[in-house]
Amino acid sequence: MTTRAESTPQAPGWRDYLELCKPNVVLVMIVTAVIGMFMAVPGMVPLDVLVLGNLGIALCAAAAAAINHLVDRHIDRKMARTLNRPVAQGRLAPGQVMGFAVLLGSLGMAILLLWINALTAWLTLASLLGYAVVYTLFLKRATPQNIVIGGLAGAAPPLLGWTAVTGAVHSHALLLVLIIFAWTPPHFWALALHRKDDYAKADVPMLPVTHGERYTKLHILLYTILMVLVTLLPYLTGMSGWLYLLGALVLGTGFLYWAIRLFLDADAALGMTTFKYSIIYLLALFAIMLGDHQLVEPAVGG
Repeated sequence: MTTRAESTPQAPGWRDYLELCKPNVVLVMIVTAVIGMFMAVPGMVPLDVLVLGNLGIALCAAAAAAINHLVDRHIDRKMARTLNRPVAQGRLAPGQVMGFAVLLGSLGMAILLLWINALTAWLTLASLLGYAVVYTLFLKRATPQNIVIGGLAGAAPPLLGWTAVTGAVHSHALLLVLIIFAWTPPHFWALALHRKDDYAKADVPMLPVTHGERYTKLHILLYTILMVLVTLLPYLTGMSGWLYLLGALVLGTGFLYWAIRLFLDADAALGMTTFKYSIIYLLALFAIMLGDHQLVEPAVGG
């Protein structure tokens, strides 16, 4: 049923369209895509690939984010964190959002097909559909394991960056995907703990809502241990060197510290603290990986 807010939207501003794109999320994705590009070659990434490849990936990611706003508008109205989003408040009508998403996605795909390569374009499209359709439309509402299964779409950017440069999928690129895939559950469940009441109000079956906080905290700890082990694989496979190994161990110890504290301590603020650290952790881990690649120059696959 169409609501009054949807049928008579307020005049939108450019900030509303920018918010649709989830720029902070897209920025993190592009950082990992850039590092995927540099990890694929021993020297400098060709400038046209660096600029156009990331522009195409970013436009497609922004299109997926806009569709997420559209599909989740009814849920967003029930949650304090998302109540003021432009679609939830009626500043943008569904038709405007879909048109904007199609425009962004089409531009992104055109850039990737014309100036990068078909493999990167189709993998990017698969990632877009995985997040905007499979996760947002189905998994998010179907299972408390939604973020585990759907996390693959969000883990794709370093692979996209790698294929943009090489035109091929390499096992080292898949390792980068695996790191983000293992990182996603403890990252997102920490936020879900902090927003448990919101998710319950919106009837979204996030793990803290369906299985309780204690169960969620245990799984955050278990996935954190798994993630730390996964981050050792680039060193063990010869993809990265000693500098990366040292950084991965130090950063992983920090993540384990917060996961253990979260499990043992009832302090409600620890969920958000762990969530914030998880963002710093991922960006720092990939930055150190890039530094190791540039300075130590381990063997890489082309």
